[in-house]
Amino acid sequence: MNQAILFNDDHCFLQDQQMWRFTGLIAGNLITIYIKSDYKVLNLEMKFNFEELVEDYLEDGEPNNNSEIWL
Repeated sequence: MNQAILFNDDHCFLQDQQMWRFTGLIAGNLITIYIKSDYKVLNLEMKFNFEELVEDYLEDGEPNNNSEIWL
């Protein structure tokens, strides 16, 4: 499935779960994205890599019923 996604710049590292959380919009619907990572500092390259992972995921799947993507 090829969907356009608009990523928000609201990245937050969840220390207790060792993952990043950020949001995006698909067809006007807010989705929350969770990505496991050991890196606690976000740089521009990592941010683009996260967005590419989500876009690749959306080529084959959709957010779950809770409008979440877990990678």
